[in-house]
Amino acid sequence: MRFIIQVVITAIVCFMFQKLFPWWTMAIGAFLVGFVFSNTGFKSFLAGFLAIGLLWLGMALFIDNVTQSILTEKIGQLFPLNLFVLTSLVGGLVGGFASMTGSLLKP
Repeated sequence: MRFIIQVVITAIVCFMFQKLFPWWTMAIGAFLVGFVFSNTGFKSFLAGFLAIGLLWLGMALFIDNVTQSILTEKIGQLFPLNLFVLTSLVGGLVGGFASMTGSLLKP
């Protein structure tokens, strides 16, 4: 239960940070939530990875839907991977490592 709460709070905090500040501030939010919850390193990494990965996937799908996928089609020709998978993977890794760092820094 604590793991699910950490995932939800990480997603909410990082969503608010990204609306107000640059994209990299979501790492600060994941770090702070990981520091407060202080799970084991792997659980914190997984919570941050899931929260930010799903958040970025949802935001990418929303932006793609709003813009009628004009830019996605053009950029998709350059990369052989699915852009949504790539976006959520990059965000998930940054969020996971930030959350794990926060949990491991707490004494």
